[in-house]
Amino acid sequence: MKSTPRRVSVAPMMDWTDRHCRSLHRFISRHTWLYTEMVTTGALLHGDVPRHLAFTPAEAPVALQLGGSEPDDLARAAKLGEQWGYDEINLNCGCPSERVQRGAFGACLMNEPQLVADCVKAMRDVVSVPVTVKHRIGVDTVEDYAFVRDFVGTIAEAGCEVFIVHARNAILKGLSPKENREIPPLKYDYAYQLKRDFPQLEIVINGGIKTLDEVEQHLQHVDGVMLGREAYHNPYVLADVDARFYGATGAALTREEVEARLIEYCASEIARGTYLGAIVRHALGLYRGVAGARGWRRILSDSRKLAKADLAIFDEAREYLRVPDEILE
Repeated sequence: MKSTPRRVSVAPMMDWTDRHCRSLHRFISRHTWLYTEMVTTGALLHGDVPRHLAFTPAEAPVALQLGGSEPDDLARAAKLGEQWGYDEINLNCGCPSERVQRGAFGACLMNEPQLVADCVKAMRDVVSVPVTVKHRIGVDTVEDYAFVRDFVGTIAEAGCEVFIVHARNAILKGLSPKENREIPPLKYDYAYQLKRDFPQLEIVINGGIKTLDEVEQHLQHVDGVMLGREAYHNPYVLADVDARFYGATGAALTREEVEARLIEYCASEIARGTYLGAIVRHALGLYRGVAGARGWRRILSDSRKLAKADLAIFDEAREYLRVPDEILE
C-alpha cells in the first residue's frame, strides 16, 4: 500500500465540516486529513471568497472539496483554493442531492467520465497541489463493477492519482441524500478490486466505517480510510489515530484537555463576534459513552444559555459528567 497522509481522513459533510468542526478534530488528532464542506464554483467565483475559504493554519492539513462541472470554472476555483493554502483540491462526483444534480455536478458526473477527466486536467494545469476525485461505485441501477473501473481508468489518464471511493451506488431519483447514505448496499470489495486493478493509484475507501479496528482491516486492502458521520457524532474516535496509523509517540489529549482547548478557542472566536452555538454544536459528541454525557449535551444545546456567550456554560455542563443517566432521569 502507498504511504499516504490520507491514511485516515474525515469526510466532507455539508453543514458540518466547517472551520469550527475542523478545529475541534485537530485538537484531537494532529495527523487526520480533514476536508471542507463542498463549496460550489459559483459560490467562489460570484460570492464571498473569504467566508468560504478562510481557515486557521492550525487546521492544516485541509483539503478543499469543490462542486462543479465546468472545467474553466473549476480551474479558477482550484487556483483560489491553492492560493488560500489548501493542501488538496477534491472534486465531488458523489453527492446525490437533487439540488446538486440541478447544477449538473455531484454523482451525476459519473455518467460523464470524459467531462470529469477534462475538469481534472483543467485543475491540474493550474495548481501544484494534488487534485483528487470522490465518487460512488455506480449510479442508479448500474451495479456492474466495470462501470466504476472504467470511470476511474478514464480519469486516471487525465493525471488523477487519488480516488476516494464511497462504496455505495448513488440513487439519483427517489432517495434523499440521507437515504443514499444508508439504503444502497455497501460493496467494499469494489474498492478493493480498484486497488488491485490500479495498484499505482491511491485508493481511499469511505462509507459506513465506525471503528479504528475497521480502519485497520480496510488498510489491508486500500491505501486510506475516510470516516464520515461517526467522526462527527463521536469525535473522540480520532484520539488514537495518530499513534495507531501515523506512528506518533506523544499521548493524545484527554477529553477534558480537548474541552479546555475548545474553551480557549471559543473565547477567541467570541471576541471576533462568532455565535457560541456555531462552535459548540460540533462538540456535543465529545463525551459520547461517558456517564452523564446526556446532561452535558443538554446544557450545551440550550439556545438561551448559548446566546449569553458566557463560557461558564461549560462549568455547568461538566457538573453532569459521571452522573449516571438513570439518576438524571
